[in-house]
Amino acid sequence: TFYCFVRLCLDKILLQCVLQSRTLSGADAINALRPFYFAVHPDFFGQHPKEREVNENSLKRLNGYLENLQKPGFHSFKPTQLTFYVREREPNSSNVQESFSASGFRAVSFTLHTRDLLSTVLDILNSCSLSTEHVQSLNVNSQPHKEAKSTVNRPIKWDKTYYSFTGFKDPEEELEQAQRVETTLLSWLDDNEASAIKKLKKSLPLRKELERLKIELAHELQLSDIRWQRSWGIAHRCSQLHSLGRLVQQRPEILENVKGRTVVFTDRSGMSAAGHIMLGTMDVHHHWTKIFERLPNYYKLQKRLLLLEDRISQLLGGIQVIYIEELQPLVTLEEYFETLNSFYNKLRDSRLPFHPRSLRGLQMILESDRYAPSLHEFGHFMIPTVCDPAALQWFIFAKAQEARDNLKRKEEMMITERELIDTSTERFSLDRLYKEPSVSSAQMIDCCKRLLEESLPYLQGMHLCISHFYSVLQDGDLCIPWNWK
Repeated sequence: TFYCFVRLCLDKILLQCVLQSRTLSGADAINALRPFYFAVHPDFFGQHPKEREVNENSLKRLNGYLENLQKPGFHSFKPTQLTFYVREREPNSSNVQESFSASGFRAVSFTLHTRDLLSTVLDILNSCSLSTEHVQSLNVNSQPHKEAKSTVNRPIKWDKTYYSFTGFKDPEEELEQAQRVETTLLSWLDDNEASAIKKLKKSLPLRKELERLKIELAHELQLSDIRWQRSWGIAHRCSQLHSLGRLVQQRPEILENVKGRTVVFTDRSGMSAAGHIMLGTMDVHHHWTKIFERLPNYYKLQKRLLLLEDRISQLLGGIQVIYIEELQPLVTLEEYFETLNSFYNKLRDSRLPFHPRSLRGLQMILESDRYAPSLHEFGHFMIPTVCDPAALQWFIFAKAQEARDNLKRKEEMMITERELIDTSTERFSLDRLYKEPSVSSAQMIDCCKRLLEESLPYLQGMHLCISHFYSVLQDGDLCIPWNWK
């Protein structure tokens, strides 16, 4: 009857009010998300730079979303799409879009559009196929009376049958349809331009300070370059350069062996496989001092490493062993030497019948986190250290001509990419246009070509980063996906 129908609707309204009156504190939310943070924390992806970078940036956006949820009177929520690489040993079934790699993690993408901490926490855990049982044991308190009152005064949420019977539009369904609409570049820029400009203006004095410090230190120490492994903020980078400057003043004698070298601020101290001086940002001056004192020994090990690469090259028909910083994990010189030595011993024992110099002109990199060899768009072979020698021989022979063709196209592609970056920078009056290491040259070229077909006055004076997702960084850099719509 109609009376029963109304009673059913009122019961649902009361139940909704009770559920909405429950909330989590910020501390409770952090505790509830511990399994999630453990599964996606960037520190566990040290050997996977692309996945680490994706998780770092997604965590920044997630933290911003959670912070907004806790601001009193904040109502302007927009659906936020996130992608995380989740560590796990065995694939679990899930309703979200997933893809598994051979490295013990999977990619998970989901969209947040909830307006309270409890629902958001549950959405995150469910999306990543993580247990939510521990959430029930948390202290979930009632909201203050004032907030509860405002909850009761919210518009009535009718049963679905009400909309079917009356023909009225269901506002919840309309909201879901709006959220399903894919974000476009123009709409995103329109929504985020003001925030980016505000952050960029605030960072400009620090950017000038960073450039000054970098030039002064590089000149004083006669360094080739100063770099950063990760996308730390400008203030953080300035602090690191100030620390190095203080060390130079305190112990100038220990810096005599750095001439012509590159210093990289990273997670740990040592020398990298590429021969760069690594300064761990969490280490104190005492650790940095020891690294500078050990440089002569590092240079001796580097010579042994180059000799080992030559021996591997001789066993593989003259193919050159290279290390590409942008594509490989940042490993220490010692770790890379051990990897090369192990691979060399395996090749030497297998006695593969490569004709001397038959593969001269080709290139290869060694990777410890792959199980099958592949060929990169730039023409170099990507060879797993665990690869079976016989399978390796067959793969190199089968792909040798394609590798040579790719190497020829490499220079053309890099020139095209550089020209498109310069043209786009000038066309949109950008202060800077760059890409993340995980974005390939082919993707960057496609992105720039499509950008040049658009009219984008929003970008004047901005720093634009081509990435895999939309984001505004803390210093005002705009990140857009290379395959934007």
